[in-house]
Amino acid sequence: MEKKLILRGILVGAVAGVLAFVFARIFAEPQIDRAIDYESGRDAAQAALGKAAGVPPDAAGPDLFSRTIQANVGIGVGMIFFGMAMGALFAVAYTVCLGRTGRLRARSLSLLVAGGGFLGLYLVPFLKYPANPPAIGHEETIQQRSGLYLIMVVCSVAFLVGAVWLGRRLQARFGNWNATLLAVAAFVVAIGIVMLILPPLGHLAYNKEAFGNQATETPLPLTDAKGTIVYPGFPADVLFAFRFYSVGAQLILWTVIGLAFAPLAERLLQPARRDAGSPSQEPDPIPA
Repeated sequence: MEKKLILRGILVGAVAGVLAFVFARIFAEPQIDRAIDYESGRDAAQAALGKAAGVPPDAAGPDLFSRTIQANVGIGVGMIFFGMAMGALFAVAYTVCLGRTGRLRARSLSLLVAGGGFLGLYLVPFLKYPANPPAIGHEETIQQRSGLYLIMVVCSVAFLVGAVWLGRRLQARFGNWNATLLAVAAFVVAIGIVMLILPPLGHLAYNKEAFGNQATETPLPLTDAKGTIVYPGFPADVLFAFRFYSVGAQLILWTVIGLAFAPLAERLLQPARRDAGSPSQEPDPIPA
């Protein structure tokens, strides 16, 4: 049974990855192109300043893949495999929850687990360390940024699981509604403390040394020796649009996983009734 659920999770994850890629290709990819154009223009301005100061320009390495390959094959394959991985992880979480959610229907459980996946694995970490397009972020901080983001994901998932456990523990004493509110409050406080403890990306040691005490790694205006701006900072509208569409792509991914997995799981978990001509009005139980 568990293997069948996981296989269905992988299948719906692949479908969700395709749909999320189509959305990202239409809406997010143009923002990536604008970010790359900005990066190219800034590099040219930086090279001109360096040439005027007598500094030899750095040799640019060749691109292994063209932008066409990256924007279509690369991102498409990546999104599909990512969707399959998230679908498998979703199915495992769904299987763990079976029999531990009272009389919750298979379809409802699917939507709740998908919502938890979107919240814990993406949205909460995104609030602290949002997605960035090309031209934002320095090579020297990649390892630190990856570690910080992983900490946010682990804490988010762990606290979300803890909030669900706490809500169920408090349910008998405070009732459904109040227990849910208390669990949500505990999650917000716990994850808020983690967000306060973890540093902003602009406060990483390399960034503070090279660029001052900034909040993010978003490029500031490029200035010459006299302080005159020779190239603007990263466009705020491009940054907002990229992040907005990134959230949209993830929302599509998890929504499709939850909606598509629900009937497949229900059909697998609930055998057909002999009186199928007159369906019962009672909710179908989920086997332990």
